[in-house]
Amino acid sequence: MFTIISTMFIGIGVGYLMRNVQILQKIEKSTSLTIFLLLFVLGVSIGSNRLIVDNLGKFGWQAAVLATSSITGSMLASFTVFHLFFKKGEKK
Repeated sequence: MFTIISTMFIGIGVGYLMRNVQILQKIEKSTSLTIFLLLFVLGVSIGSNRLIVDNLGKFGWQAAVLATSSITGSMLASFTVFHLFFKKGEKK
């Protein structure tokens, strides 16, 4: 887990240092396509795993609750950050 988080932060640092390089401005579409491809491959591997599919009814509701909670929390956090830092026109 530490390796994954470290790799992500190193990528953020390199991206920050290279943010003005023109070729990096065109990578956004390929990044989205790569993420979609990874999600598709993940779905195929889950669907082909008999153990996961057989126990989907048992663990599916827990996954749905976790996913719904994560999405709701992310939406609330982004709404809060938007209103605290990016709302234009209102000065107190």
